[in-house]
Amino acid sequence: MSGVRCNALAAAFGKHVHLYGGLDVCINCAGFVNKSLVYDDTSNGTKTWRRAVNVNLVAVIDGTRIATQIMRSQKKPGAILNFGSVAGLYPMHYEPIYSGTKGGVIMFTRSLAPLKRHGIRVNVICPEFVQTNMGEQVNRILVDALGGFLKMEDVINGAFELIEDESKAGACLWISKRRGMVYWPTSEEEKKYLVYATKSKMTVTKNRFPSIQTPEFFEKITVHMLSHNFRNATRIDRVRLRLPMEPHSALVKIIYAGVNASDVNFTSGRYFSGNAKEASAHLPFDAGFEAVGIVASVGDSVRHIKVGTAVALMTFGSYAEFTVVPAKHLLLVPRPDPEVVAMLTSGLTASISLEKSGQMTSGQVVLVTAAAGGTGQFAVQLAKLAGNKVIATCGGGNKAALLASLGVDRVINYQHEKIKDVLKKEFPRGADIVYESVGAEMFDLCLNALAVRGRLIVIGMISQYQGKDGWMPRNYYGLCEKILGKSQTVAGFFLIQYADLWQKHLDKLFDLHASGKLKVSLDPKKFVGVASVADAVEHLHSGRSVGKVVVCMDPAYSQTLAKL
Repeated sequence: MSGVRCNALAAAFGKHVHLYGGLDVCINCAGFVNKSLVYDDTSNGTKTWRRAVNVNLVAVIDGTRIATQIMRSQKKPGAILNFGSVAGLYPMHYEPIYSGTKGGVIMFTRSLAPLKRHGIRVNVICPEFVQTNMGEQVNRILVDALGGFLKMEDVINGAFELIEDESKAGACLWISKRRGMVYWPTSEEEKKYLVYATKSKMTVTKNRFPSIQTPEFFEKITVHMLSHNFRNATRIDRVRLRLPMEPHSALVKIIYAGVNASDVNFTSGRYFSGNAKEASAHLPFDAGFEAVGIVASVGDSVRHIKVGTAVALMTFGSYAEFTVVPAKHLLLVPRPDPEVVAMLTSGLTASISLEKSGQMTSGQVVLVTAAAGGTGQFAVQLAKLAGNKVIATCGGGNKAALLASLGVDRVINYQHEKIKDVLKKEFPRGADIVYESVGAEMFDLCLNALAVRGRLIVIGMISQYQGKDGWMPRNYYGLCEKILGKSQTVAGFFLIQYADLWQKHLDKLFDLHASGKLKVSLDPKKFVGVASVADAVEHLHSGRSVGKVVVCMDPAYSQTLAKL
């Protein structure tokens, strides 16, 4: 741009600040397309390709520069949204200058992610073709090949998502007719070329919490016989703490432990390979899958975590006052709160399975069963945040009220209406994604309600875990024929096989919760101490629980944390 135009742009920003007293959001949108190819242009480019570079790229850079300087001088958070284009994601052969400048906008914006340290988020949106004057200049054959023109509402919705989502900084949102809203590149693609891996926000391990005196003895829940009846299978053992620890281990004082439906599968030996006799060879073993607490001691070789650090763990043995785990398995958290427990097995299962197994985008219909439980509450909210219509099933007025407060579009309380009838009448096309945790007849119902090319995610079968013989496998006759006829997918999801994604998705859940966009519902019934674990497991399987069931292992210490 010329110096005159630069001064005019700066003056426009100055006028805005003078009139409105500040700058919270800035949107830089500019686009200019040449009518001739650059290699056919015999001019000096002043009115053609140089002008396109100035309008499409230089003006966006200058607008971003001025906006960030204003926001930093105000010492207030702000959001800047730059308009790129799908032409910046892959080559546009009939207009290479436009493609090149939009690609420049994308990489320029993504390179500004560090500005989040100043409270400024700079993001870029890349829509495919919208029916504007410029869009109508594009060859209609290409537009039709991409699914046709986008609606202006699609672009507006994407813009608001980038502006409002405080976890996004340097993000590039690609909007298309074929895939909806997708963040580009995917984390897998990004790993292929990143020189420096992005560090987790929670790698700072300061000693924030009171020091803990290591005890000579502590209590824990031990499985001493294989049974689906948790109370019969377990006992409370008082054991001596063995010190010193192994060099790479850490001793964690458990503050809160999470209760899961699959606790009874573990006590019955279902998670050990082989027959019952081979499973029995593992006895006795520790119970509990997840907890949050404070590091009480570390081995000599542990450098990345200090005593007093708040951590989460997802290893066997969380139903205990203390536990020793390999330090590399600890997840760093801001505070050892019960809400964090809910984000572990329950939250991570929802977040990762919807992304990986469900391939969730936006504009879809998502059905969640047992939606008022520990993991269902996350599934419905994440689906809504992604821009989808959500159907949720539950049994009971309290559960229905919770789901309504979470923004569910259609709550089906099976105590008052038949799920099958509602789905058939109100959603005849079917659900694009089903998040299923009940099993048995509910699985059959969900499979019949699955849309063409739909994806059914199986994260559990809670209805089959209890009973005289415990977890009994079922036969699903005709399953292959059903999914073949409609190009459907039935995908199993087991969280332990996605451990490499835990910290990343946990960070995402923390960000959403901290910004008020994700609510965490805890079951109101209180369970305190190791001795209450069996009661908590039975409460979960009673069907009366609402939200995540947790056990407070040390109420005195939780009160100390509350004061902090």
